Amino acid sequence: MPLKTIKKDTADAQTLEWVLQVQTYKLALDKNRCVGCQICSLACPKEAIKIQKEPKKQGEKTKKAKIDIDLAKCNFCGICDLTCPYGAMKFTLNGNHFLSVVEKKSFPQLVRGIQTNPKKYTPNKTRSEKPCPLNLITITASSSDTQSVDSGSVVKIEVDKDHCPCCKVCEVTLPEGVMQVRKFINGKITINADKCPEGCTDCLDVCPITGALFLSDDGRKVQANEAFCVYCGACKAVCPVAEALELKRTLIRHTPVRSGAWNKALERLTSPVEMTKELKTKSSLKARESVKKRVGLKEEQHA
Repeated sequence: MPLKTIKKDTADAQTLEWVLQVQTYKLALDKNRCVGCQICSLACPKEAIKIQKEPKKQGEKTKKAKIDIDLAKCNFCGICDLTCPYGAMKFTLNGNHFLSVVEKKSFPQLVRGIQTNPKKYTPNKTRSEKPCPLNLITITASSSDTQSVDSGSVVKIEVDKDHCPCCKVCEVTLPEGVMQVRKFINGKITINADKCPEGCTDCLDVCPITGALFLSDDGRKVQANEAFCVYCGACKAVCPVAEALELKRTLIRHTPVRSGAWNKALERLTSPVEMTKELKTKSSLKARESVKKRVGLKEEQHA
C-alpha cells in the first residue's frame, strides 16, 4: 500500500499520485489537451474514469464533457495514457514516462501512421495556412531572404505525433503529397436527422476537429464528415438525445499483442461484431504459425 495518496485538481490539470518509500507513481491529465471524449473511460479496466456533461448556459456554446479520475479506484496501470488519441494523459514513475503494461506485453501501443514529404511543399505567400486544427504541425523554411519564403527554400515539417489523433485534415489543407496520414481508429458515425434536435449544435460545439461535423446548408441540422472524424466520442458525450448520434469504432491499429487485458479493452472500445472479427483474425494467425512450426519440424526430421 502507498504511504501517501494525493489528488490535485486545477483549471489546467488533474494529477493523482501514489507515494511509496522508493517510488512515486503519478498520473496527470492535461485539461487543455483533453477534449472530453469517451476513449479513456471505456479503456479503463477499473472504471476509475468518469465523464460528466457540463451544464449549458443560455446563449453560450456547449462545453466539452468533464473527465474525473477516482483516486480510490485507479491502479496507475497507464492504460488511459496509451489509449488517449490526444495524448492528454501521462503516467510517470519517479518522474520518467513508464508504462508497465507495455513492458509486460499485456497491452499494445496505438500505431499512428504519419509521414511527411517536405519536397512536395510549395509555399504560398497569399494563403494563410492552418494545416492542423490542433496546431500540432510546424512548417519552417530557411531562405537567404528572411522576409520571404520562395520555392528554393529548404522546408522542414515537424509533427507532434504524441498528441496527433490522425484526423487527416492536414492531407487536405496542405499541397497534395506533403502529408500522408493513416487513421489508427476507424469507425462509423451516423446522425439520425429525425431525432437530432433542430437548431442543436452541442456536438459541433465540442468537436475538436474542424470539418468533422458541420451544419447543413439550411443551418438546421448537424451532419458528419467521415473523412475527418477520429471517432473519439467527444460529440457523443454531450449529445442531449441518446439515439440522435450513433458512433461505432470498427478498427484500432496497434502493435501485435496477445493479451486478455487488451481483448477486454477492445470489447469496450469497439462493437461486439468488430471485436469478434479481430479475435478470429488472431486465431487464424495463431493457427497459421502453428502449421508453419509443424511443417518446419517435419522438414528437419526428414533432413
